[in-house]
Amino acid sequence: MKKFFSLSKRFISETNKTLFFLIMAASVFGILMVHSATMCNLEDGQFISRDATVMIIAAVAGLILTLIISAIDYELIMKLWPIIGIVCILLMVITLLFGVAPESRPDARSWLKFGSIYFQTSELVKIGYVITFSMHLELCRDTINKPLSVLLLGVHALVPIGLVVLTGDMGSALVFVFMTIAMLYFAGLHIGFFAGGGLLGVAASPLIWMYIFDDYQRNRFLALLRPEDFEAESYQQLKGLNALGSGGFFGQGLFNGAYTQGGIVPESENDFIFTAIGEETGFLGCIISLGLLFLICFMMIKTGKNSRDFSSQLACYGIASMIAAQVVINIGMCLMLLPVIGITLPFFSAGGTSTLCLYIGVGLVFSIYRFNRSREAVNFRLSKIASPFSEI
Repeated sequence: MKKFFSLSKRFISETNKTLFFLIMAASVFGILMVHSATMCNLEDGQFISRDATVMIIAAVAGLILTLIISAIDYELIMKLWPIIGIVCILLMVITLLFGVAPESRPDARSWLKFGSIYFQTSELVKIGYVITFSMHLELCRDTINKPLSVLLLGVHALVPIGLVVLTGDMGSALVFVFMTIAMLYFAGLHIGFFAGGGLLGVAASPLIWMYIFDDYQRNRFLALLRPEDFEAESYQQLKGLNALGSGGFFGQGLFNGAYTQGGIVPESENDFIFTAIGEETGFLGCIISLGLLFLICFMMIKTGKNSRDFSSQLACYGIASMIAAQVVINIGMCLMLLPVIGITLPFFSAGGTSTLCLYIGVGLVFSIYRFNRSREAVNFRLSKIASPFSEI
């Protein structure tokens, strides 16, 4: 029993308690807001919605999984990168062949359905991609600015991005692009390659507009410029802006938002949870939620900077950039600065898959933090050891 308490004390002491607190605070805040946003859909006698229940289960399971992963040496996880890469590709291929689209996202066949459970494979592949791309960058660290290395890194990135695009999940594909750019930047890729990639993207944009985007995707872009001509596409964002504006500084009060409780903003518990936060907790609540997310990313980057090896540094940067990208895209949608492309707000939006997979990524960061700490030497003594040189 004494040994158990000693190990428990050591486990707690080696856990990044600041990051743990920030994640728990964000998750609790998110669950509370999802519950508020779904109260209008409750049936008689129902206390909590299915979305809020799923989020609670995913958060609790994710927390347990985070602690388990944090106890595993991240080097063992990183060394499995070829297997992780193959599994991720197989997951996306299976999704491409057998994926389904839920009622809320009929445009994207990005989920695998198991009974009544939907699992969005791209969320798990994001974490796998961080691991494989980090290891790839470490392997070519000394030659990263050579054309062949850049070409191979580009192929590595295009495989998951292409598979995600084929399933119709343009939002996740954009997150992959952001993650790739961030990790390449931190790995030391020359700025000239970024400039070349940007010019190539601009040159390819007409082809993407004509041959990659469907009509409804093009309309979502056009709705930003002429919302009055695209009422169906702009409805969600316009109502979301009204909800945000009605909150003022302190908000209308939890469970009291007229737009949120009236179910006026579609998907206010999911992609547009930020509008519910703004309406019911006001500008102050928005600042607190964004502050929590900023500090989470900051602590992950700090963990990466303190890591002793290159791949684990990049893994921390990759997880942080994934969260940052989703925050920027989600807030951009809610403020009608970007088109609606179905990206959740990390730790706040409803969604069992996104919450659970996010905690897996957090677990990896915790492991990197734990196994890069200076540990006290363990005193031990060997006795009765025979040596062939003992008589010399």
